[in-house]
Amino acid sequence: MPVIAVPGPCAAIAALSVAGLPTDRFIFEGFLPPRRGARQARLQSLAAQQGTLVFYESGKRLASMLEDLCLIFGPQREAAVARELTKLYESLYRANLGELKQRSDTDPDMSRGELVVLVEGRSASEEEHEEDLDRVLSVLLPVLPLSQAVKLACALTDLGRNQVYKRATDLQKDIDLP
Repeated sequence: MPVIAVPGPCAAIAALSVAGLPTDRFIFEGFLPPRRGARQARLQSLAAQQGTLVFYESGKRLASMLEDLCLIFGPQREAAVARELTKLYESLYRANLGELKQRSDTDPDMSRGELVVLVEGRSASEEEHEEDLDRVLSVLLPVLPLSQAVKLACALTDLGRNQVYKRATDLQKDIDLP
């Protein structure tokens, strides 16, 4: 049986109550900056947060926001898009960021109305992925150009391109390259 939110004063709390994501810690961010560069910078500063992230977003910017979330947090992080909570056309889309991005490209209803986007906080498994990333990059960086090493590392670790690129440039300073 689907869980629905009861009307209340705050869409963020209503969305948290039905999204199925952890609610013990959450961070309410409101609207992200509309410009891509500023939005990505803000998301980068939130990437290590362990609490569920709660955003408001307009339907017109949902697809580009989800694209940036995939890029910064990686496509595997669990998330939800709550639409028109407590109204006639209430909908909850729950999947990982990559699947939500694909759905937003094909489902025009997903970007209609008032939206709350929730993203699961960073987990211990992501920290393990970062350790794997260091191992992968330490093998790839000495033998491949940076862009190719980053592309392969993204495919092998399911981490976002920005995160992998930043780590690769940090590691590149420590690795003796030919």
